Amino acid sequence: MSFLGLIPRNVLTRKVRSSLTALAVAIAIMMVVAMGVLTYSLKQTAISVLEIGKADFTVAQKGVSDVLYSNLDEKEVAAVKSYPQVQETVGVLVAGVNFNGNPFFLELGIPPDELAPFGVQILQGRAYTTDATDEIILGFRTAEDLHKTVGDQVTIDTITYNIVGIYSVGNPFADAASMLPLSWVQGRQRLSGYVTLLFVKTKPGTDLGALQAQIQHDHPELACVQTASQFGVVDRNLGLISAADVGVSILALFMGAVGVMNTSLMSVFERTREFGILRAVGWSRGRIVIMVMGEALLIALAGAFIGTGLGFAAIQVIKSLPQVVGFFHPQYPASVFGQALGVAVGVAFFGAIYPAARAALLEPMEALRHE
Repeated sequence: MSFLGLIPRNVLTRKVRSSLTALAVAIAIMMVVAMGVLTYSLKQTAISVLEIGKADFTVAQKGVSDVLYSNLDEKEVAAVKSYPQVQETVGVLVAGVNFNGNPFFLELGIPPDELAPFGVQILQGRAYTTDATDEIILGFRTAEDLHKTVGDQVTIDTITYNIVGIYSVGNPFADAASMLPLSWVQGRQRLSGYVTLLFVKTKPGTDLGALQAQIQHDHPELACVQTASQFGVVDRNLGLISAADVGVSILALFMGAVGVMNTSLMSVFERTREFGILRAVGWSRGRIVIMVMGEALLIALAGAFIGTGLGFAAIQVIKSLPQVVGFFHPQYPASVFGQALGVAVGVAFFGAIYPAARAALLEPMEALRHE
């Protein structure tokens, strides 16, 4: 039998122990995959809130725990509008309400004359009027989910609205929301004169970086967001979620490594005479190390394969929970699976390095005397 053939043979010789170790690794990898997908998806959902308008960048209150808690008053909005590089701005009040089983259904308060600059395309019907208190337009995704069309009614938070239009913005998050007159949403939320976000469109040729820096220098309480990397300035929750993801990966690495080390050590103890014979017939210490490490890697990769499947299943369970319906849309970036593979390889390396070294350092005569 070839040297490489010995590795899977040795693993399969101890089926129960290898299976239990692979299961422990699988649970660790499931945690990595599930948390990675959850973190990435929530991050993309949160960022998409800032991208619902057709703007060059978005202005929000700096340092809030959640971007939806951002509040910009009329003076701050007017101050941003006053910069000569600014062509137009659209202030939007974003409110989350419990509707149709979705606890985070969005109501976007926007003046009707700013719908077009915001990038809203009316697909059916018309826009609501400025002072309307019973008119609403629905994103086409919401309309499809509710099987509603223009002329129907919809009840949100005990208030019944007439659907006067169906719209699209080209943003999945906004297209699954609703829009109403800004003054009406401000009154409902008791935030008269306030908006959540200010979407800024600049004049051609404007240096966006310089303008954003100037706004933030003049108004330290404001943050300008254009890229995903800037999002943490206006939403601390994302940083906490990302930190939790890193913590879970470290914990998973530790858990998996301990399981692999336990199995590898027991295998070394049981096979002391075998290692002694191999050393006596000319096997080098390096070859012994490679064999033990290879066995650990094979078990870890098997666990990673199973754990990835379990991670997918866990995400489907999370997706169905009523607490996350509407704002958790799973996305599966390659980086998450690269992270899971890295953890699996790390588990194999850190879990088997000591047992492999112990096996390689056995003296042949001493190992052959071992009972």
